[in-house]
Amino acid sequence: MSDLVAADQLKQLVERIERLEEEKKALSDDIREVYAEAKGEGFDTKALRKIVALRKKNHAERKEEEAILELYLNALGMA
Repeated sequence: MSDLVAADQLKQLVERIERLEEEKKALSDDIREVYAEAKGEGFDTKALRKIVALRKKNHAERKEEEAILELYLNALGMA
């Protein structure tokens, strides 16, 4: 691979990454706006964030996480 080809390929990769970073920022801004809207409607955004995180996990993962949390809470006398 010649230096010219490598430099051109590198430039294309960097430009793609930059475009994707811009898209990611735009999506992040959109998500922030939705949470602000939810807060304005009286919803607890911390709870909403937790629900979104939990929905990403399957049932078994959620149950395992709940069991570990319960175990730790019991060990600390908080259950």
